[in-house]
Amino acid sequence: MFQIMILVFVLGYLAIALEHPLKVDKAAPALLIGSLLWVLYIFGVEDILNLGFSSSWKEFLQHHPNDSSLDGMRHFIVHTEIIQHLGEISEILFFLLGAMTIVEIVDQHSGFKVITDKIKTTNKVKLLWILSFLTFFMSAALDNLTTTIVMVALLRKLISDKQTRWFFASMVVLAANAGGAWSPIGDVTTIMLWIGGQVTTLKIIVGVFIPSLVCMVVPLAVLSFTQKGDVTRPKISDNHKEMSTPFEQKLLLILGVSGLLFVPVFKTVTHLPPYMGMLLSLSIIWIVTELMHKHKEDEIKSKLRPINILKKVDTPTVLFFLGILSAVAALQSAGHLNILSAKLDEYLGNIYLIDMAIGALSSIVDNVPLVAGSMGMYPIATPEMIQAAANPEYLQNFVQDGVFWEFLAYTAGTGGSMLIIGSAAGVAAMGLEKIDFIWYMKKITWLAALGFLAGSAAYYFQVMLLH
Repeated sequence: MFQIMILVFVLGYLAIALEHPLKVDKAAPALLIGSLLWVLYIFGVEDILNLGFSSSWKEFLQHHPNDSSLDGMRHFIVHTEIIQHLGEISEILFFLLGAMTIVEIVDQHSGFKVITDKIKTTNKVKLLWILSFLTFFMSAALDNLTTTIVMVALLRKLISDKQTRWFFASMVVLAANAGGAWSPIGDVTTIMLWIGGQVTTLKIIVGVFIPSLVCMVVPLAVLSFTQKGDVTRPKISDNHKEMSTPFEQKLLLILGVSGLLFVPVFKTVTHLPPYMGMLLSLSIIWIVTELMHKHKEDEIKSKLRPINILKKVDTPTVLFFLGILSAVAALQSAGHLNILSAKLDEYLGNIYLIDMAIGALSSIVDNVPLVAGSMGMYPIATPEMIQAAANPEYLQNFVQDGVFWEFLAYTAGTGGSMLIIGSAAGVAAMGLEKIDFIWYMKKITWLAALGFLAGSAAYYFQVMLLH
């Protein structure tokens, strides 16, 4: 069963990667492997746990030495492992659901129009720099997925030519992934590391900001010498009618961004999980929105009330994360990730190379399970672990806010830009604009790889200077 679990995971991953040719949404195979791996695990529990690769089983036996029977093993999976992992996964999912709903409320009220109306230039180079920096900081405040969706919608108002729009949308993906890497709420992977306790708010911002900025600026600098001319703007229909007033647009933008930025403050002050802060922000925005529209006509209410906006939230993406994180949790519990960790240490033996390998892999497969796997492979080092270690200096890299976790946030966040299917932002842009996979490889991959390597070098030299 141990080997069959790997086979099922690989086949499921293949189905996720081939989502477009198969015409099956990636959430379906993710949920399938997320459930099936636990089924295989519990059916083969005796053989799997007796192999001795599961660190969580060893820890369980230390506290329950009399539960090594078959019933004890099943109890371990059902009442300990699944409950624990479900709690950790739920924190991430409710956080995402709250964030996506807030952004959707702001967008439905045309709140982002306040920003986009300020962009007047048609020069390609200027527009690239403006949109990239706007995306970079919006992604840090919101998240790279929702920022990409908003920016692609903006591009349709700014650029009429399809190929030019593809190019700008691809650069938005690069900027969104770079911007999400240095913020605790900017990317699903950094959210996972932040909620998991591997990184803290201030340290991740200070440690990863410059490498992320370099990752975005280097490709932009190259394009400043190769891009010429102006973009052509599409004609806007005179029949378009705004559902919300300018005051409401500004109010919802301020409330939305403030609500999202409030979450790290909430966690710091209360020490409660971040999803509670996100749901608190959502509840306040929800109440304000309901009161705002209570006397309006039914047509406006039907489009602007949060209860109706909730239907527009990307539920398949939330279910995809549920499935893939459940699958990774099963592999972590059974001990597969401990083997992978040992192999990476054996063959690479360098935290920078390990993180860069994970970043490169995230362009082929989704970075969410890779980071989830890394969190399972490498526990947060405690003072007791460091004191007892044969190589305490190496283990020091795995403490909270250690070099390994900071650099992982950067590499996993930005490495996915090298292929259009390598990040949630890329998949969103691909779906919205129907960007061709091969076209992206020819035009964008080398720019993304250049930025990734430049940012990696910047992080390495930053660490060398500070230490």
